[in-house]
Amino acid sequence: MKIKTLTELLDAEIICGAEHLERDVQSACGSDMMSDVLAYVKNQAVLLTGLVNSQVIRTAEMMDMICIVFVRSKRPTSEMIEIANECGMVMLCTEKRMYDACGILYSNGLGGTKV
Repeated sequence: MKIKTLTELLDAEIICGAEHLERDVQSACGSDMMSDVLAYVKNQAVLLTGLVNSQVIRTAEMMDMICIVFVRSKRPTSEMIEIANECGMVMLCTEKRMYDACGILYSNGLGGTKV
């Protein structure tokens, strides 16, 4: 799924990385626990989270993730935006709750990672 499509489906605001909206994501993961992300996520995934700290960006970068969606209207800090820009990562913000956002993406063909 193109990040642009994901953005439209979630009615998300683009925080940074607008130049990368044509990139594809292969899977999605919804979690506020970065240890779970490290254990289960494969590359080219999008991370949906309500956790707002720089560790989210570092974890996503380590796992070769290319997009982070902050749910429940959470907003990244300016430091987080700067790090994401350096990594070429897309960051989005949606008002939707994690459960709803994951359900929308899943019902539109974006599956989870295989364990």
